[in-house]
Amino acid sequence: MNTLKPRNLQRYLLWVACVILCPTALAAELKDVQFSSLEGGRFEARLSFDSAPPEPKGYTIEKPARIALDLPGVSSALQQKKFPLAYGNASSAVVLEGNGRTRLVLNLLELVPYLTRVDGNDLIVEVGQVSSDYLKKTASTIQQVSSPSQKVETVAGNRITDMDFKRGENGEGMLILSLKDPKADINVYEQGAKVYVQFADVSLPENLRRRYDVGDFATPVQAVDAIADRTGTRFEIKSAGDYDYLAYQTDNQYVVSVKPLSQAEVEERRKEFAYVGEKLSLNFQDIEVRAVLQLIADFTELNLVASDTVSGNITLRLKNVPWDQALELVLKTKGLDKRLVGNVLMVAPAAEIAERERQEIEAQKQVQELAPLRSEFIRIRYADARDLMVLFVRRSGPQTGAAADGADDILSERGRVVLESRTNSLLITETNAKLEEIRRLIKQIDVPIRQVQIEARIVRANSDFDKSLGVRWGGSYINPSSDRILSANASIEQNNESTNNLIEAANNGDNSFEVIPGMISDLGVAGASGSFALGYIGPEVFLNLELSALESKGRGEIVSQPKVITGDKEPAIIKAGTEIPYPQSSANGETTITFKEAVLSLDVTPIITPDDRILLDLLINQDTVGQLVIATGLGGQIPTIDTTELKTKVLVGNGETVVLGGVYETVDVESTTKVPFFGDLPYIGRLFRRTQVEKDKSELLIFITPRILADTLVE
Repeated sequence: MNTLKPRNLQRYLLWVACVILCPTALAAELKDVQFSSLEGGRFEARLSFDSAPPEPKGYTIEKPARIALDLPGVSSALQQKKFPLAYGNASSAVVLEGNGRTRLVLNLLELVPYLTRVDGNDLIVEVGQVSSDYLKKTASTIQQVSSPSQKVETVAGNRITDMDFKRGENGEGMLILSLKDPKADINVYEQGAKVYVQFADVSLPENLRRRYDVGDFATPVQAVDAIADRTGTRFEIKSAGDYDYLAYQTDNQYVVSVKPLSQAEVEERRKEFAYVGEKLSLNFQDIEVRAVLQLIADFTELNLVASDTVSGNITLRLKNVPWDQALELVLKTKGLDKRLVGNVLMVAPAAEIAERERQEIEAQKQVQELAPLRSEFIRIRYADARDLMVLFVRRSGPQTGAAADGADDILSERGRVVLESRTNSLLITETNAKLEEIRRLIKQIDVPIRQVQIEARIVRANSDFDKSLGVRWGGSYINPSSDRILSANASIEQNNESTNNLIEAANNGDNSFEVIPGMISDLGVAGASGSFALGYIGPEVFLNLELSALESKGRGEIVSQPKVITGDKEPAIIKAGTEIPYPQSSANGETTITFKEAVLSLDVTPIITPDDRILLDLLINQDTVGQLVIATGLGGQIPTIDTTELKTKVLVGNGETVVLGGVYETVDVESTTKVPFFGDLPYIGRLFRRTQVEKDKSELLIFITPRILADTLVE
């Protein structure tokens, strides 16, 4: 028969009495929480219950300033747990439930007294009540009015006269405050995602006391709260993202600039300081380590699991330190370590955690060694199964084998892989866990390669200009005693021929006439498109003058447009042209025929970058058949090859066209053919010389346009 000891009996009777006398205390439920500001910089929290509230049990913390009220036997029906506050000394409030109680935590900027009272089913907590002694000391700076709704107004000489917000040139948000007197006690500090600007003994006009939504300015600053309390004026600048701030004063203007940080600046800052948690302050002497861990867990709203071996006391004084840095310092000081699993923080001695993890690894290894093997037939869709096999087997066994060196995490020691090349498949024997891991790996690797279309345009443009101007003239002197004369209507060629015939006849002994040939000049333009002739016939002299001219223009354009489609990181070659036979002498004196390509070719290897741009490794050739040259020793003529080649690497955007290079060639030739002495005479010298002007222009441009084809086109 079990009997109750006297002490246990007393506890049992006390518990029964509490249940009988206070049934509502165990059944109270928190329905609502309301916060409101009061005069004198105070504020109140009104907690509404479905029945009479219990008597709260509270404690305070100076750093960080915090008031905690425990409500035993109360459950919470609130949907919201954290409440941001902007009432003078308050920053936020948190309502938590656990272990048969509900806790209200009021986070303050500085610790002040508080009072609690019950009004029906409401529990009212007044924080920061101004005492009568304080009112007497500050009677010169505080005005009290009879109306309870009228706020306390400081009458200090200095005040904020104006405020403005604007966006800077580099995207920073600039809060500009104008002071009546530039001499002011200003404190700027950062807490969480807010920058606080505190003006001591500086008043703020009633029309400026409100929240300013500045999110439309596209700066890191989202909102600015202008608040006046008994100590002065405070501005809370709420920001988002990674930012840095700078505060400075010029005369009576105080400027707070909040600028966004680039990715490089963020990485540099993280290298310098790796702690990014919300800042807190801790000042304790000879406090238990478990209590410090509990405070940090409450501050970060993390669940804490501490090992039974965590013990000892610690003395610390930390001010505005990130909570993760404070936790790291506490753990290192006491030889502890942590593991964060989800939102649960586990703390234990470092050796204990290391031993536990070692045991877990050994247990997993034993499970793998004893796990049954399964064989699965995996078909490879896009890749080559032989290439994937390299990831799983040893180099010495291309068909089958055990785990590869350095690839133990993929294939276990008992695993095997067999290649079935006909169906491009792999037969893998492994445990269930390893098979699942291999399937995930193959799914990531066995994907279709993205396709790229490369289009090249090679434009060769030629233009030429040819201008020639020349003169041909001749004449003869005929002896009047001769009965043979030259025809006046004959051309210069005919006159020259006739004159030559007469000279030849005279030389042969025919003296029936006498001919004295005149001076003959042939500086005409061959193939002239037009000419102009003049003649003069006298009793003894015959003259004939012919002017000829030629002017020609030409323009041509040759466009070659090779196009090829290939995969990412896969080379592609396209050629079009002819092969020219060449005779070649061998060592024994025989002549053999070899072939040389004269083609338009495009050799390209595209690489698609993560930002969908294309890196091209290009080799472009455009060879054409040139002029025939005499090959000494081969007994004939062989053609030459005009070569144009471009080799480069270039980064191009998807669908963009880039000009890779070009050759611009200009040839200007001006030639003059003249009769010595007479061709140099002024004015008349034009009749004794021929002028020819040639201008040739050639231009070569190469355009490249790559395009990434859609996946629907390549699957």
